[in-house]
Amino acid sequence: MSDSFWDWALRAYAAPGVQEACLQLQDGTGQNVPLLLWAAWTAATGRPLDEDTIKGACDCARAWDEAAVTPLRTLRRSLKSVNPDIDDAAREALRDQVKAVELSAERHLMAGLEALAPAPSGSPRPYIEALVAVARVWTRVVPRPALTTLAERLPA
Repeated sequence: MSDSFWDWALRAYAAPGVQEACLQLQDGTGQNVPLLLWAAWTAATGRPLDEDTIKGACDCARAWDEAAVTPLRTLRRSLKSVNPDIDDAAREALRDQVKAVELSAERHLMAGLEALAPAPSGSPRPYIEALVAVARVWTRVVPRPALTTLAERLPA
């Protein structure tokens, strides 16, 4: 089984309750889902994170977020609403295209994050430790209850 970040993240995101926990962290607390999944992946694969690596990962996520992911997400969400002056089929087709480009941008972000991760050098660690460490650098307020929920829902 591959332990690439992308493959691991797809499996993790499909686990019961993970998508909901991630979206609550994204929309409710301003967290970056690919960054949080990267943190969990490093913990699951025994990759130790130091402060410089976490800061570099946050810089990478911020750059992708500002340049592509957030603008695409905003556009995709705006296309979800029915508009009487726009043909529904055309609107939905465009929304699907924007969604695909948004996913591509997230995949590029995730490839950048994977490149920053150190090689595995130990045993897996509890998810919550890595999630809190990354969230602490990402935002001023660490949403511990929501991070705990995510950690509990991620597959072992």
